[in-house]
Amino acid sequence: MREHSFGGLRVLALESRRADEIGKLIANCGGEPIVAPSVKEVPLDSNGEAMEFIRRLTAGQVDMVIFMTGVGVRGLVSAVENICSRETLARHLNEVVVVARGPKPTAALRDLGVRISLTVPEPNTWRELLSILEQNKDKFPVAGRCVAIQEYGMANPELSAGLEERGATIFPVRVYQWALPDDLRPLQNAVESIIAGDVHVLLVASSVQIRHLFEVAEKLGRAEALHKSLAQVVIASVGPLTSEELRSRGLNVDIECTRPKMGFLVQEAAAMSTSIRRQQLAGSRLEDRR
Repeated sequence: MREHSFGGLRVLALESRRADEIGKLIANCGGEPIVAPSVKEVPLDSNGEAMEFIRRLTAGQVDMVIFMTGVGVRGLVSAVENICSRETLARHLNEVVVVARGPKPTAALRDLGVRISLTVPEPNTWRELLSILEQNKDKFPVAGRCVAIQEYGMANPELSAGLEERGATIFPVRVYQWALPDDLRPLQNAVESIIAGDVHVLLVASSVQIRHLFEVAEKLGRAEALHKSLAQVVIASVGPLTSEELRSRGLNVDIECTRPKMGFLVQEAAAMSTSIRRQQLAGSRLEDRR
């Protein structure tokens, strides 16, 4: 058995874009992978906010832009390419303060040729974002400034509130949103497998994944049974934001990844799940005797 091994446990991942990759990682770490894609990225029907962002940016009415995701960077470029070329967009972005929330938007911005003023440190949550802005408030003030936020499928009210408390005017730029996959059968099967006790470990790589799992369970009339059954599943979270979502639903977070990356999520879950699973089973047998 490998040092970091699931030891044959059945491991459910809700990954969509990198479904094949996470399945292979789980198998390489000694687990039996079950992959149920839970998210579809959908461009907004109207790119009105993106167009208004370009108008304000080119008119010099935007002081800072916060990019939350790499997909969002590329989506913005595609959304406005008919009225603003890549080169023109990069030139105007290089005239304002650009903040990148982690390595993915950083890479996408560098590909675009954009100078990055601040990069948010791990675990790349809104807390670290506000903290680094606070640390650099003399160099990059937000009070009295217009701050555009490229949102990532859903709004981040804590980030917006924190910026507004610091005197910023917020302009959201929603480029794409999350939707349920077209084929819900894998998620439906995942719900039933958890309830049947056929899933030992659940890997959650984003908040929207767990929301969609429960949304499908609600449609099946199985949300209560799912919640109860997850008490006997080792739940591994990719990072603090996802952990918050899990705890808000009354679920335990057995493992929180030390670095918010898929490879670390799988490896750290593999290293710890077997012992946590034994403790869960022991606790369950103790409850049965009472």
